[in-house]
Amino acid sequence: MTTTIIIIIAIVAIIVFWVIGIYNNLVRLRNNRENAFANIDVQLKQRHDLIPQLVATVKGYATHEKTLLENVTAARSAAINANSINDKINAENLLSSALAGLKVSLEAYPDLKANQNFMQLQDEISDIENKLAASRRFFNSATKELNNAVQTFPSNVLAGMFGFKKEPMFEVPATQREALDKAPEINF
Repeated sequence: MTTTIIIIIAIVAIIVFWVIGIYNNLVRLRNNRENAFANIDVQLKQRHDLIPQLVATVKGYATHEKTLLENVTAARSAAINANSINDKINAENLLSSALAGLKVSLEAYPDLKANQNFMQLQDEISDIENKLAASRRFFNSATKELNNAVQTFPSNVLAGMFGFKKEPMFEVPATQREALDKAPEINF
């Protein structure tokens, strides 16, 4: 073999290993994102299991808040039935909005807030919401890493060839963003 052929084979081998490395990195990043969402799913399952208990407890006190409770139940059902990651993100944002509305409504029921079962459920839901927030941050971090790899050169060339695409973050929807931009009202 001549030196030229050996150099060409070495260059081709380097390029092949480089492409394999980029592809494997993209797969690893995609799997990290999916694993991060699986962690969110665990927290969502717990959240979905607690919501009926919370609604049942509240029903005893807030019988005239039927529409609000139905909205929470419908949002929970939609969240449970969502299939894709993007559908779950949208459904969970709706459920978070419905739960926020429930929390605001409950301020009118001082007896309910003193009920031990209700307080325990509220504590459990707060704990799950905190865990969900941490899981969402990890998911968004994994999504950012994948999106960076999909959008930056030279991996973007291979990403397009192998069907990798930019994925959405788990963000607060625009309808809720307005409420977050306002200062909270504090009543004593």
